[in-house]
Amino acid sequence: MLPPKSILDVWHKFDQFPMETLTKVWFYHQSCEKKQRSVALMKAHRAQYKTSGNCYDLSLWLLDEFQKEGIEAYPIGEKEPGHAAVIALDEHGNRFLCDLGYQWLKPILVDPNSEDYTNESMTGFFAGAKVQVKRSEEGFNILYHRPNGKVSTQSLCNEPMSMDDFLQQAELSQRTLKPYPLCKCRIPYKGDAFVWEFYDWSSFWSMDEGLIDDPSCPTVADWAARIHQHTGYDQKILREVLTRMVGMRK
Repeated sequence: MLPPKSILDVWHKFDQFPMETLTKVWFYHQSCEKKQRSVALMKAHRAQYKTSGNCYDLSLWLLDEFQKEGIEAYPIGEKEPGHAAVIALDEHGNRFLCDLGYQWLKPILVDPNSEDYTNESMTGFFAGAKVQVKRSEEGFNILYHRPNGKVSTQSLCNEPMSMDDFLQQAELSQRTLKPYPLCKCRIPYKGDAFVWEFYDWSSFWSMDEGLIDDPSCPTVADWAARIHQHTGYDQKILREVLTRMVGMRK
């Protein structure tokens, strides 16, 4: 179920990239007609502010990197629009799910016709859960088995999304603001990685033992400092965005 080195090498370029919805709130209030940023603009923002992006930003950037390396790849979505990921093909045409939006630890084989495919639950692909890949009528399902026994399902489409449809969905996503800040990132640990997540004014770790809560922060500045500690994100922009999001809840 593991990806080949060629796909993994591209994936590892994004190891330090969190998935976050903070940048879209910041960029929404900039004087730009289009809210879905180009790869060039995302690179410039990351170089200056250490920003990253949401699932559409990261998928667009990942597709660009695969294209540069001559690896066939295309965007896919869930059955209901709102999330984007990437399928990359190896030299034999086997398909691998590459989902930076959910901060997977590595891509996973989703091609049931491959001799390497199994629908058994697997470790090492997703922090804090075993995962199963199962075929469905419209594509495939990912089952997440948590340490507490809870199982959740993500339904993804098999067919490539056209770039026009992808960019249309991306633009809509960037214009849809919610008052719940989200930032999750992979943190290396003893040759493996855990995921740290900040969501709706609480933060926690996804680990093999389950979810481990952080102490709460009393102020926006404290939250900005904690997010900066894990991501390097510019604290001035963080304070600006988090303050806006506090206001969105009133």
